[in-house]
Amino acid sequence: MWNWKKLGLFIGATALLGAVFFVGLYTGLRLPAENKISKVLSQNPPAPLPDEVDFAAFWQAWSIAEQKFVDIDKIERQDMVYGAISGLLKSMDDPYTVFFTPEDNKAFQEEIKGEFQGVGMEVGIRKEILTVIAPLKGSPAERAGIRAGDKILKIDDKSSADLTLEEAVRTIRGEKGTKVKLVIIRNGEDDSRTFEIERAVINIPVLDTDNNASSKISKENGKPVEETDAEKNGIFVIKLYNFSETSPLKFREALRQFILSGNKKLILDLRNNPGGYLEAAVDIASWFLPQGDIVVTEDFGKGEKTDHRSRGYNIFKDLPMVVLVNEGSASASEILAGALRDHGKARLIGQKTFGKGSVQELLPLTADTSLKITIAKWLTPNGTSISEKGLEPDINVEFKKEDMDAGRDPVMEKAIEVLKSR
Repeated sequence: MWNWKKLGLFIGATALLGAVFFVGLYTGLRLPAENKISKVLSQNPPAPLPDEVDFAAFWQAWSIAEQKFVDIDKIERQDMVYGAISGLLKSMDDPYTVFFTPEDNKAFQEEIKGEFQGVGMEVGIRKEILTVIAPLKGSPAERAGIRAGDKILKIDDKSSADLTLEEAVRTIRGEKGTKVKLVIIRNGEDDSRTFEIERAVINIPVLDTDNNASSKISKENGKPVEETDAEKNGIFVIKLYNFSETSPLKFREALRQFILSGNKKLILDLRNNPGGYLEAAVDIASWFLPQGDIVVTEDFGKGEKTDHRSRGYNIFKDLPMVVLVNEGSASASEILAGALRDHGKARLIGQKTFGKGSVQELLPLTADTSLKITIAKWLTPNGTSISEKGLEPDINVEFKKEDMDAGRDPVMEKAIEVLKSR
């Protein structure tokens, strides 16, 4: 989830490092490192340096590389600068804080505009391993059998351990019609699996609902569709796939269907929902919370926090509701699930969520490069940090391979069981 409020501003420390690099280049690489540092630090840096910071070792390393590296004439000096900035951010040990080279920056801008092609899955870093957060609904990844929690070992025979998160995403993406090979290891299995997936234009649906069976007609034979177990028990199901710009409007329409269906209980299915816009999560939570209730707290560190509060639509009183989650539920999904649970509106059923509870801001560094940097962490209304361990469900239900093979959904079955008694 991106925070754009400060777009256009530089980050002080990074800007300083950029100044050090660029001024250093123009002061002449043959000067002693100490002289270059002295000239740079006399330029009134945009942010004060901590006393313990000493750039002399950096310039000494640069000088040694210039003098000793066998193929230095083949090296682009700008790539050395980019590598140094990437190394700076990597030292922060946060997979979501990254430097975008011109190529990365262009790809990212295309992504946020929705103009991208690939296999259709969200990935993140979990315990230093590239991991599938969730395959997107109807995507090539989902059709190929990729599951939330799959650990990606190789991409086209290239070890994922050697790639940053952004490099991995860029490698997996590509033009429609081309193929990518993924080697994955799945929880509970000893042997790896290999998937060859053809890329396509990714179209992401927003949500699905279970309508009242009396109003549903089969497209094949024109006959009413058989009631689901949920419908038989007066339960309406909303399956939300993402938190896009259109999600609040689609969710409002789904709630209208719920009211017209005559059902009195609700299952909100957030499994394999990788998140999206914060505002969408706040708006959806507002249908169930009084005005002013905290939906999520944005913790910027150093005691600085911002509360995001319900808009107070709050049209449901004492609504029996449960929320389904799994390891593919991330970011905005965790915000919504955590808010509904902390305020006593719903119980969580399923598996522990992914734990993507941080806020990134995109900042331009030069005309064609930028930084994506983590500026805050999400806290649920009770103060639980989403990014530390994710959210533990109130009722843990495993989804085993034999369940999938048999076409069973034990999580949904448990949710129906819980709501039947209410």
